[in-house]
Parts: sequence; C-alpha cells; structure tokens
Amino acid sequence: MSSSQFPFLLLQISNCPEEIKQIHASTIKTGSFQRISSRLLSLYSNPKIGNLEYARSVFDRISEPNSLCWNTIIKCYVENNYSQEALVLFSQLLHESFILPDSFTYPSVIKGCGRLNAIEEGKQIQGLAFKCGFGGDMFVQSSLLSLYSKCGEIDLARTVFDKMSSKDLVSWNCLIAGYVRSGDIGTARELFDQMPERDLFSWTALVDGYSKSGKVETAREIFDLMPERNVVSWNAMIDGYMKSRDFVTAETLFNKMPVKSLVTWNLMISGFVFNNRFLDALSVFKAMLKEDVKANDSTLVSAMSAVSGLGLLENGIWIRSYMDKNGFGYDGVLGTSLIDMYSKCGSIESALSVFHSISRKKLGHWSTIIVGLGLHGMAKEALELFEEMKRVGLRPHGITFIGLLNACSHAGKIEQGLHYFQLMVNEHGINPTVEHYGCVVDLLCRAGQLEEAKNVIDKMPMEPNEIIWMSLLSGCRSYGNVDLGEFAAKHVIELDPMATGCYVLLSNIYAAAGLWDQVSELRKVMKMEGVMKDPGRSSIEYGGEIHSFVVGDKNHHQTKDIYSKLEEMKIRLKSSGYIPDTTQVLLCLGEKDKEVELAYHSERLAIAFGLINYEKGKPIRVMKNLRVCNDCHVVTKLLSIIYSCEIIVRDNRRFHHFKNGLCSCRDYW
Repeated sequence: MSSSQFPFLLLQISNCPEEIKQIHASTIKTGSFQRISSRLLSLYSNPKIGNLEYARSVFDRISEPNSLCWNTIIKCYVENNYSQEALVLFSQLLHESFILPDSFTYPSVIKGCGRLNAIEEGKQIQGLAFKCGFGGDMFVQSSLLSLYSKCGEIDLARTVFDKMSSKDLVSWNCLIAGYVRSGDIGTARELFDQMPERDLFSWTALVDGYSKSGKVETAREIFDLMPERNVVSWNAMIDGYMKSRDFVTAETLFNKMPVKSLVTWNLMISGFVFNNRFLDALSVFKAMLKEDVKANDSTLVSAMSAVSGLGLLENGIWIRSYMDKNGFGYDGVLGTSLIDMYSKCGSIESALSVFHSISRKKLGHWSTIIVGLGLHGMAKEALELFEEMKRVGLRPHGITFIGLLNACSHAGKIEQGLHYFQLMVNEHGINPTVEHYGCVVDLLCRAGQLEEAKNVIDKMPMEPNEIIWMSLLSGCRSYGNVDLGEFAAKHVIELDPMATGCYVLLSNIYAAAGLWDQVSELRKVMKMEGVMKDPGRSSIEYGGEIHSFVVGDKNHHQTKDIYSKLEEMKIRLKSSGYIPDTTQVLLCLGEKDKEVELAYHSERLAIAFGLINYEKGKPIRVMKNLRVCNDCHVVTKLLSIIYSCEIIVRDNRRFHHFKNGLCSCRDYW
C-alpha cells in the first residue's frame, strides 16, 4: 500500500471530528489533499459531524470541483440554514464553472428558495430545470411542490402536482398541507378523500386545518376516526379548542394525552395566557415542572406574561430564580419579558436592576424599560433613558415612542409629549399608528384639553378605535363634559355594543352632573342589552395565593379580622383629619350611606388584609381592575403615614406608589 493511499483508507473508517481534522492537516503537509478532498468535503458536510466552516474551506481549495462537490457544498449550506449563501454558490456554478446543475442540484436549491420564501427565484430555477431537461424529475417536482405549498402559491403547487407522473404519499400530504395553510380546508378534504393511502401526517393535517378554521367539531370527528395519534395530532386538537375558548374540553383532552411533549405544555400555557386565563396558565406551568419537564424560552415567556397579568410579584421572583438556577440568560427575549414582568408587578426597581445587569442591551430591552417607567409615572427617568439609548447608537422604533408618550401622559408633560410625537414622525420617519394617536388623545384628555383631543381624532388618517373613544369618554368623566361624553359614548357603542366600561363611564358622568333620570334610562338600556357592570375588584398576594375583594366583601375567611382592622383604620383616619369625599359615590344615597360605601371599597379591604398579614416594612401591593377613586387615593396616602408603610396600587391606568403621605402620581392620574 502506498503512503498516498493511507489517508484515504483512514477517512473511510473514521467518523471522529478530531481524527478527521488531523488527517486533513496531514494531507495538506504531504501534498495529498486533492486526491482525498471530495471525501473530506463529504465528511465535513455530514450532519453527524456538521462543520460548515471546514467544509467550505475544503471546497475552496479543490482545484476543479466536480458536480458531486458542488452539490455537497450547496446542500450543506441549505441544511445549515444558510440558504442565501447556497443560492450565491448556485449562481457561481452557473456562471463560473463548466459544470452543469443536475437532478441532485435542483432539489437542494429549490429547498433553499422555500426556506427564504424566495418565490421569484424559485420560478426562475424551475424554468432553468425544465429548459435543461429535469422538469419531469420526481425529486425536482417534489421540491417545487413543497416550495409553492409552503410559500402560499397554492395554484402553482397544484399545477406541479397535477403534472407529476408519479405521486407518492409525501406529495399528497404536501399539497393537502398547502391547502390547509392557505385556508382552503374544503379542497384539502377533497384531496384527503381521494388519497390512495393515508398516514398519520395526512390525518393530522386535516385535523389541524379544521381546528384553525374554527370548525372544531368537524376536527374532533376526524380526530376520533384516526387509526393512531401522535403528540402533534393531540396538540392540533387542543389548540383548536383553545382558540374556540372551549377550555374545559381542551383541558380534558390535555389530561387524557398518553404522552405530553414540551410543545404540548407550552401550547396549554400560552393558550391560557392568550385568553387572559392567567391563573390557569400558572397552574399548568407549575404542573409541568412537577413532571420534571424542563422549561424553554417559550415556556418562560408565557409564564411571565401570566404573572404580569396578575401582578404576582412573588411568583415572578420564583420564576427568575428558576431561570438563574437553570442557566437562562437575559440577553434576548427573556430579559425583555423579565423587565416587563417586574414593571407590571409594581417593582420598577427590580426591572431597572435587570435592565442594568444586561451587558449587551438590545432595542427591546430599552423600549420595555421605558414603557415600564412610563407606567409608574417616572417620566423624567424614561426621557433620560431615551436620550441615553440614542447616544449608544440605537434607533428607536414605534414601541419606544409609545412608552415615551405614555410616560408624558401619566406625568402631565403635554408639550414634551407632543414634541416626541413630532420627533417620531419628522426625525425618525415613523408613521404613527392608531396606538400612537391613542397616546396623544390620552395625553390631552388627562390634561382636560378635550376639544383638542377631539380635533386630533377628527384629523387621524385612520378610523379611531374603541380605545381612543374610551380615552375621550374617560376625560369627559374626569372633567364633567356631558355633551362630549355622550358623543364619545355613541362611537364606542357603535364599535362594541357590549362595552361595559362605556356604559359605566357615561352613567358616572350623568350621576356626577345630577342627571339621575338619564342614569335610570341608561341602566334600563344596559339591562335590556344584557350588559353587566364589572364590579370593582382588588387583589393582593399572600402565602402563594391571590386574595380578592369586592366592595363590602364578607366572604374571606379572615373577614372578622379585616373588618376589625377597617374600624381601626376609620378611627385613625378621622384623627388625622380625614373627611370622606362623598361626591365619589355616584349613587342616589344619603350622606351617611355614602360614607359607609366609601369605607368598604375593595382596595381598602385589600389594604386591611395586608396590614394584618404582612410583616412590618414589607410593601403592600394591591391590584385593582378599575380606576382608583379620589377618596381612596386620599385615604391611601394617609394610611401610608399612619402605618409607616409603602402601599403600591396598580389600577387600570397606572401604578401608584404611596409613601410618607405622598403618591408617585403627584395626584395626576
């Protein structure tokens, strides 16, 4: 055996990356590289070894690469998700080589087009393949079918399918999946019924199609007929029930699943989050961890969204601890979610701490902390961070400006808010969305500039949504403008006849103006339309549980102690000079009854619970679903002095940090 044959024989039996690199180095030294270059290229391109950098290095050193070498390196780039580079290589093959593409080249290149959604390039390659005599090749046709199906060109996919001389199961499935993706479930079903044979993919594609098109019952009929099911089939069915808001059936199926994958757990958690079932989402997340299933980024993002929705700081701290123990970093979307979670749970200090701990901050991190600071009324800090963000060379996007505008709105900085709106358009070239206009309307309405807000709405280039009209209506409630309030309410009801908040705000406007006949008429309309008023509800976290209260609530197991504490609070408030603001009770009651009504507002019950159970010095955090009334705002400021504690309240507008008799909102909310 000659010495030049020895490296080749070694490569035939070697599959160890380090050994292959050693042999590679040896051939360069001995001058035998060209003889074994094709074998080296094949080994480096093997997914089990997977070294694209070395594969390209070998390819570039081959003096005259043959068709096998070109096909190998092009396929290697596609399989490693570098399809753009694969297309560049294909272009070089056409223009710089004497080698012609063959039946192995085209399928790889077409697959690359599919991954890039490069339809026009795919069409050109199809034309070239037909011109060179490969139009009837089964593998070329299959790759074209896959390209057009996945990229939404279903008519072209059907044309390719109909011309195929031999249709295998994969081809049928590919076309069915294409019709499902395009929303044509009827044609997908016709193809399914025509199939000479079906496999698990065929059945699952149809179940998924009916589920996504909202025809859950039909999907269930097919699901029940399936000869076998895998985790994907179960997931498709559960997802269908989640999207149709049939949570009971979704949970039932979930519990019946013989094997649950991480995707399944994530599907349930994200489904509950999407439908604002935050407690259920957290429950599934905790059950998943008990099953020793390790969470991934998607799981944690959904779990933190659930925590954010509930404002459960203790749960949020626990999730962060889990992340740290399991080596999750904060550089990407997890850092953004963590900042958002802390902001929405009332711990802006922790949100800032996470933000400052991230060494390589992305635009998402900056925008999220700016939004969080705005939510807490910390406009000065938000604007300072915005300027710092620009100094480090990051260009803001639309969400950044939503955070800035909200910060200005919550702090009453009207001129600065309008300045940043103009800056967004004129300097950064960002076209305002309906959300940006909503921020400007809210900014003006909070400051009582209602006519100016209406002018902004009138000049918007798009139709105002319900949120914008509700902002105007809320401003009318705060500043007692009956006529404009009726005008805004009319538009809200046109967009959403069941908008409970609209009826409540309009009723409050009438009541504050003493128009009790209109209040009575409005309540009749609400009853007739089946519109139910959302009760004011305040929640507080303690002992790993959420304790919720409504006005005058007596259902809690500590009710006796809570009401005893309320009496104590009442006495101490009176000693501090507190006089109830009965104008905040928009009911036709006597003064004494109004005082009683105020004393038992939901946030006061929650605060009383916190004073009983929280250790001294720990902030009391209350989440409220409605706006804090003026009287409760005054009371909470006084309680922060009387009991020497910090009280943090999140209402449906913003955060209020009460400490030493002051509120972070500076009485502007």
